[in-house]
Amino acid sequence: MSLTSSTPRWDVHRLPGAIGRLFLVTGGNAGIGYFVAEQLSATGATVVLGSRSPARAEAATALIRMRVPGARVRAVRLDLADLSSIGTAVESLGVEHLDAVVHNAGVALDDPPREETVDGHELMFGTNHLGHFALTHALMPLLAAAPAARVVTMGSFAAKSERLDLDDLQSRKDYRPKRTYGRSKLAQMYFGVELDRRLRAAGSTVSSVLAHPGGALDSLTPSRPPVHVRTTGARLGAAPAALLLQGKDAGAWPAVRAVLDPAVCGGELWGPRVLGLRGEPRREAVWGHLADRSVAARLWDVSCDLTGADLGLSCGRG
Repeated sequence: MSLTSSTPRWDVHRLPGAIGRLFLVTGGNAGIGYFVAEQLSATGATVVLGSRSPARAEAATALIRMRVPGARVRAVRLDLADLSSIGTAVESLGVEHLDAVVHNAGVALDDPPREETVDGHELMFGTNHLGHFALTHALMPLLAAAPAARVVTMGSFAAKSERLDLDDLQSRKDYRPKRTYGRSKLAQMYFGVELDRRLRAAGSTVSSVLAHPGGALDSLTPSRPPVHVRTTGARLGAAPAALLLQGKDAGAWPAVRAVLDPAVCGGELWGPRVLGLRGEPRREAVWGHLADRSVAARLWDVSCDLTGADLGLSCGRG
């Protein structure tokens, strides 16, 4: 049976209204995160951009207000590479509940040397995984106060071929930037799966959903100056890639559906329809290695130790 056989028709250009709901998008000032925020703003929801750069966040919020008349959008300063600042960022939201958070922000380094966060963690693992782990802990009271909140974790196709080295999560022994990035995203995805498992075991109304953007390129992304400017040369040069890949505006679609679609359930993975690389969002089978509960449980425990965060979800280990 097709995974999508019971899923109602979804139109990425005609999203359901979400007036009165509140969403937080980490890294919402640029890239895929910007387009997630822009698209969610068009539903009438209040959208908060989490960004470590106030200037870039202001540029993004101004652009969304220009493109989406009446948009309810604002920003908070959020630096996932500084764990001590996360609590302050959550307090600055100034809200009593949160309907969804999209864990989108991330760091991707292309070249050595290895870098670290202010807490002494490898930068990509520390930001992409540990920062979001700690943020979820800080947000849980707000998420639990909503009727049916969602934690949407933006994974990456780069994680599909990777496997975690639980003895070297910080890449101290063997640092290769592209592999370390893929593993940091894989850690995020393991967390998303394990989080939903534990939320269900605890009887929580909060659910956790995975999404990935497929092959999303800057060169195929429509211009959004000053947030993103695509040159004519980049557009022409990327034309052949458009047969298999897409822009970051389309890369945002799976996460947006994971936030809005009432048919989406916790523990699911959503990605592009065509080969997992491009097209409208669909539910796909959770990648086999993400089902390894022993790896997920060990990663959870290590993450608790490294961040000092306790999500109160120690039950349900596989």
